[in-house]
Amino acid sequence: MEDSVRTTDEDPVWDLPVRGEAPEPPDPDLVRRLSAVSAATACAKLHGQGIRRTFVSGPRPLSPGQKVAGRALTLQFMPQREDIASGLGQEYIERHTALWAVLETVRPGDVLVVQAYGSAYTGCFGDMLVRYFKQKGGAGIVVDGCIRDAPRVRRLGVPIWSTGVTPHYASQSELFPWAYDVPVACGGVLVLPGDLVVADDDGAVVVPRRKARDLIDSAADHEEWERFSRSRIEEGGALSDYYPLTPETRAEYERWRADGRGA
Repeated sequence: MEDSVRTTDEDPVWDLPVRGEAPEPPDPDLVRRLSAVSAATACAKLHGQGIRRTFVSGPRPLSPGQKVAGRALTLQFMPQREDIASGLGQEYIERHTALWAVLETVRPGDVLVVQAYGSAYTGCFGDMLVRYFKQKGGAGIVVDGCIRDAPRVRRLGVPIWSTGVTPHYASQSELFPWAYDVPVACGGVLVLPGDLVVADDDGAVVVPRRKARDLIDSAADHEEWERFSRSRIEEGGALSDYYPLTPETRAEYERWRADGRGA
């Protein structure tokens, strides 16, 4: 552990940062196909597969209208304890923590998922860190906590879901960057390194890696018949006939798709 992470001259109580096992790279085709699935459909389909807690409660899009899908990298904040580490040194301390370390592992397309307990006093990311994340090719950030430097961060265009904004730096108050590449609890959802994430204006949904392919296959049909149903409802069709489909309107949908109108 770096000396600058300590708050006393005594031997460290715990070596920081903690790092778990780095996740495997995702299948690019899987991520590409997942990017066509909405958060709402992903959540519903996973519920149908028996995975009930997938919606990351709390974080909202910093800039509405953005969407992201990608591999989850994880970062865990923990409550401060001054005999181990504190944020009195600001960025000079933080540069030796999991917060800086996880950014060095970012690969193009990654989504950084952060456990921060919804803290209003922890600015997990600001302009410089988000700027570096973007330079590394990161696709988006989901944090059940706050960011700072909001105007400049918005101009960077990186899709971010957070619980709000704050003037605080990351370790200014109650939390400290502790570990990365470890399981985290973000917005009440368990996120494992290497899981997939899809996020849009409805929020962020965590897709267990082993469930991703089945989800995508079922979601493709679901979203296609919903397009069909929207068109029929806009033409005056009855809601009870087209949402969800009845056996009769399912047959109508299959004809519509066979004619190539669903492409």
